[in-house]
Amino acid sequence: MTTGRPVPDPAAGIDYDGRVFRSSAAETSLSGDTPVGHYHQRDDLVWAEFAGGAVRAGRLVGVRGPDGIIRFVYGQVMSDGRVIAGECVSTPEILDDGRVRLREQWRRLGERESTGVSYIEEIRDAPPVEPREPGRPGTIR
Repeated sequence: MTTGRPVPDPAAGIDYDGRVFRSSAAETSLSGDTPVGHYHQRDDLVWAEFAGGAVRAGRLVGVRGPDGIIRFVYGQVMSDGRVIAGECVSTPEILDDGRVRLREQWRRLGERESTGVSYIEEIRDAPPVEPREPGRPGTIR
């Protein structure tokens, strides 16, 4: 039976605090390892730290809108020493198993300015993120 009321968008009620996401972007992959990010949220403020794959250390900070969309800036240090900064809009989608997938429409700033779309998916039971020290293998413990 239909009530005639619109169904609320399940992505609108997402709280990102404590969620962990893994990148599937080939550019940030290294030897099969990909970055993992640990997200935090207080009110509309969202921030995360991420590392893994070709990313030695990264941070993001931004705001979550009432629709669940996150608008943020990011900075990351790559394993080859490049420092990359940019901005991104992440649009959530709820997967069949209840996890969140974020569609990231990003714009890299600086010398190698570029734009693109990538996806990250929530993972469960993830290890903590630790920045990789130069010369030390691995970033996730």
